[in-house]
Amino acid sequence: MDRLKQLESFASVATKGSLTAAAQAEGVAPAVIGRRIDALEERLGVKLLVRTTRRITLTHEGSAFLEDCQRLLTELANAEASVSAGGVKASGHLRLTAPAGFGRRHVAPLVPHFVEQHGEVSVSLNLSDRVVDIVNEGFDCAVRVGDLPDSSLVSLRLADNRRLCVASPDYLERAGVPAHPTDLARHECLTLSTDAGQTRGWVFSVDGELTHLRPSGRFDCSDGQALHAWCCEGHGIAWRSTWEVAQEVASGALVSVLDAYAAPPNGIFAVFPQRKHLPLRVRLWIDFLKHTYGDPAYWRAGH
Repeated sequence: MDRLKQLESFASVATKGSLTAAAQAEGVAPAVIGRRIDALEERLGVKLLVRTTRRITLTHEGSAFLEDCQRLLTELANAEASVSAGGVKASGHLRLTAPAGFGRRHVAPLVPHFVEQHGEVSVSLNLSDRVVDIVNEGFDCAVRVGDLPDSSLVSLRLADNRRLCVASPDYLERAGVPAHPTDLARHECLTLSTDAGQTRGWVFSVDGELTHLRPSGRFDCSDGQALHAWCCEGHGIAWRSTWEVAQEVASGALVSVLDAYAAPPNGIFAVFPQRKHLPLRVRLWIDFLKHTYGDPAYWRAGH
């Protein structure tokens, strides 16, 4: 129990930013929270938090440990809820959000199946490429793809997401196959416009280091689906997620290039507010996504 309390207190202090706020949320004195953090750091043999009179910041080790703590505490709460819920049925309204392209293909088709399984749950799905503020806008859960910004939200990794450079066979026949990421400067590259949020450009692994390039061309668009269509029509090279182009690559309609320089995968995440007790409908939705996306057969099916 002491170890669990230490983990809970650490996660609370890290997300709330102060001992006082964490203590108020739990109804104990700040000194109690402080002693738990001290005991945790002593047990682990590392410094997790840097505490000054003005602020609390996470160390590098603390940041890594926080992600593990949040996942463990969430899984523990889900395990307890699944047992204690017994025959209780999920009910109520579930507000969900996801990126537009990914949501159309991989979230919206799942919603009817989820509602069929839980007939007393209703769902609103928001598809938007802006980063929705799920707390202030009242959403229960978001699906997000790619690197996550630091926040007090809880995230659960559902699957890996890889990026590929792809082009049609006829484009490569006309323009040649790039052998190195720097060769993209001589190619027609189909890019997301800057207002679509791809601020860091295309990412490659070169000599063990991540390299960010900003290719250019005569085509750019704020909509990934339009870029996908242009790529399939032979207008250039695009940098797209496997969830979007896997089917075309498997069929030969698109060819993957520069695979030797592919960056490590990022993730597909369920993101939800920091809550002590998530409603059953939210927990079941997250479990449903985890089960679906965690099955390799789902992605091989070419959804």
